[in-house]
Amino acid sequence: MGILDFLFADPAKSTLPSPADALPGRPEPMPVPKRHTVLGTLLAGPLPDGAREAVFGLGCFWGAEKTFWQTPGVISTAVGYAGGFTPNPTYGEVCAGRTGHAEVVRLVFDPAVVSYADLLRIFWEHHDPTQGMRQGNDRGTQYRSTIHVFGPEQRAAAEASRDAYQAVLAKAGYGTITTEVVDAPPFYYAEEYHQQYLDKNPGGYCPDHGTGVSCPIGLSVQASDPVAEGTARA
Repeated sequence: MGILDFLFADPAKSTLPSPADALPGRPEPMPVPKRHTVLGTLLAGPLPDGAREAVFGLGCFWGAEKTFWQTPGVISTAVGYAGGFTPNPTYGEVCAGRTGHAEVVRLVFDPAVVSYADLLRIFWEHHDPTQGMRQGNDRGTQYRSTIHVFGPEQRAAAEASRDAYQAVLAKAGYGTITTEVVDAPPFYYAEEYHQQYLDKNPGGYCPDHGTGVSCPIGLSVQASDPVAEGTARA
């Protein structure tokens, strides 16, 4: 991106770019640290035996990542960009609204300790999924609500949880959920300084736009349930 393109891009862009209008990106992946600064586990690499993967977008990824790394059963977390067209984008490019990506958190989790359904409950309760291309004052396509699913079991669980939460949100006076549920696209790691940002900057920006409405799924689902466990990534 040229400097003028960046300066005059709309940081609150509310419509996704077309593939033809998206920035070209680059072939080189973003370098990331080897290990998670809080959990000490690998940030990238193959999944441990028996582990599963999940990806959620719920607004600014700093606070969202902290919420998940504090969840028992989560082995590792990383923040990044997904759902757009530009390969290996930078933070500035994503925020300019010219890549199509959302800010997301990638989780590696142990389904024997935490179910996918419980992760979905955390996802729904820690943002407002009815706000479209924003969360609170954070406006732009990168802040949209999204679930990237790995296989039909995760899709079924995500869609069922969405429908269940829609019912209780409507009773509480909220509008229609705008969350995307899509097959997992490529995940691009964010820059090193974004990884575990709130561990490195304890007083940093940490918005939580949860509605205060409890999601009626997850708590009663057993880890042995294949829907709760999710699907291993090939």
